[in-house]
Amino acid sequence: MSITAAQVNELRKVTGAGLMDCKKALTETNGDHEKAIDYLRTKGLAAASKKAGRAATEGLVGSYIHAGGKIGVLVEVNCETDFVAKNENFQAFVKDIAMHIAAASPLYVRREEVPEELIEREKAIYREKAKESGKPAAIIEKILDGQINKFFADICLMEQAYVKDPDKTIQTFLNETISSIGENMSIRRFAKFVLGEGLAKKENDFAAEVAAAAGV
Repeated sequence: MSITAAQVNELRKVTGAGLMDCKKALTETNGDHEKAIDYLRTKGLAAASKKAGRAATEGLVGSYIHAGGKIGVLVEVNCETDFVAKNENFQAFVKDIAMHIAAASPLYVRREEVPEELIEREKAIYREKAKESGKPAAIIEKILDGQINKFFADICLMEQAYVKDPDKTIQTFLNETISSIGENMSIRRFAKFVLGEGLAKKENDFAAEVAAAAGV
């Protein structure tokens, strides 16, 4: 059965679960809205939505350093209380998210942060490629939706497949942790640093070096 974007968005509004989780729930239940809600609840994903409206202003700035100090990540994850911020499971979650960012290099936390001009540029590229294949306009738009969702999954942290468990997204991992800990949580922002990134690096002229060493 074909699941529409409208069905996915409606389920997302009701449950607060992630986009891909909602799509999977609808696929597993043949598009039945109520059964999809129950499916998400059994997975502990819909329960997180009940906590989503609660303020999360405490939390932790976590870090991850990799490759002998050549890659570093800082990430801010918020929760409701300082008590939970000191919880080992919460701190492990923050560490795992920082490690994931180091490995997967997202550009944004969620798709709402992606500049509209960037989205439109990607759409133009995908649309032009699809036109070259000679497909009908209606098919092109469906292809476009799929390509844009893949684009978001590549660059948006919440929609990326979790590096330690590719069967779940970061949104799913977050929702599971919320259900486990019992407080609302939010990944607010991050920064990734790569040693020497953006600097003009000196290029060695090895032929000249060899000549100089030989006294030529």
